[in-house]
Amino acid sequence: MQQDKHPDYHPVVFRDRAAGYAFLTRSTATSEQTIEWDDGETYPVVDVEISSESHPFYTGKARTVDTEGRIARFERRYGEGTHQG
Repeated sequence: MQQDKHPDYHPVVFRDRAAGYAFLTRSTATSEQTIEWDDGETYPVVDVEISSESHPFYTGKARTVDTEGRIARFERRYGEGTHQG
């Protein structure tokens, strides 16, 4: 078995500054910046622009598509009996 095939996989903190949220996980990502974690250890920290704490899909602030309005507009434009369903 060849030894140098796997990338360096180590603990890393990902920090979402917009949400004020950080989490410790394992990754191949690297960073020159470090942070002291709750366990007293120091880990590399990677700042991300968006995470599950700030993404609209996970926070429930995602926009919904107005499908009823689109159907009504279609029926007004093409007549109510034109679509086969």
